[in-house]
Amino acid sequence: MNRRKAMQATALGLGSLALSRAVGATNAADAQAGAYKTKHSTCKWCYNDIPLEELCERGQDIGLQSIELLTVEDWPILKKYGMTCAMGTIKAFSIEDGWNEPKNHEKLQENYRVAIKDAADHGIENLIVMSGNRRRISDYDGMMNCAIGLRPMVKLAEEAGITLQMELLNSKVNHPDYMCDRTAWGVALAEMINSDHFKLLYDIYHMQIMEGDVIATIKKYAPYIGHYHTGGVPGRHEINNSQELNYPAIIRAIHESGFTGFIAQEYIPTYEDKIKALEEGLRICEV
Repeated sequence: MNRRKAMQATALGLGSLALSRAVGATNAADAQAGAYKTKHSTCKWCYNDIPLEELCERGQDIGLQSIELLTVEDWPILKKYGMTCAMGTIKAFSIEDGWNEPKNHEKLQENYRVAIKDAADHGIENLIVMSGNRRRISDYDGMMNCAIGLRPMVKLAEEAGITLQMELLNSKVNHPDYMCDRTAWGVALAEMINSDHFKLLYDIYHMQIMEGDVIATIKKYAPYIGHYHTGGVPGRHEINNSQELNYPAIIRAIHESGFTGFIAQEYIPTYEDKIKALEEGLRICEV
């Protein structure tokens, strides 16, 4: 082969390589187009100075699909704006007085019977529940008490197409003495209840403070997790590079786990324009 023929062969080879890469890129883009895209939610309590209807209007402009931790009175307002409440709650909501104390069961069950029916009537798929504070109750006894109290409610939830989700919170900084403060404890409770209609609300902020190892924990326990909350550590502010967590990597791990539910921004904005701060969080979670 002379020099000219060698150059021609090389050019043809490079052309084939370029074509192959172009086809590969197109296929990858097509695959991405059909992949899960983050469904965006936020928590109303972070924007208490913004009226709900205004938050709906401005939130829609940035791609918000849900505003959560709201009760039945607010769900029709969300529907008016084509939005949902990805995680509903009840009026008598309490973090401290939860399912780990039998004395709370009667009142909680009364409240959740109504809430489950309301959620089904309004197309709300998830309701939050809390373990309650330890108050010297052992982890095992607290778990047993939660299971005993929640099982009848989970059965009602199954029949209504609702999922009850217990939130994991840190007991180190924000919620001293809270019982469901470790993922493994919540998973053990989920296994005890043994229903697809009982899941864990994995709050990334809280679990980073309490146990760290966020990505490995998500990968290990993904089947037990039904919802996610974000928040920057430390301080529960924006989830950008001002804090210690790598949120794009965390969101990728959530996507790769097969999760297709909502991811809710739950941080206290420090920006003067709070909607701009919320929009930043939404964009960070689109990976």
